[in-house]
Amino acid sequence: MQKEFKNLSLHYKIEILIEELVDNEIPIKEALKEFEKIYIETAKKRYNGNKTKTAEALGIHRNTLYNLCKALKIE
Repeated sequence: MQKEFKNLSLHYKIEILIEELVDNEIPIKEALKEFEKIYIETAKKRYNGNKTKTAEALGIHRNTLYNLCKALKIE
């Protein structure tokens, strides 16, 4: 399934994940917070924890990244 999932469009992948969240009655605020946390953690891993490169890749200022990491309890 992993390979098949990679071949799907981004929009369709997100739809699949959202359907699962809705089916499990996950509140939107909780879902968005978890998405944001995983998104930032994944970017940080890709750039080996380099906050400047991570912030650039995410299209945000480094201070914004720092504040998000603090709010989401990301080390």
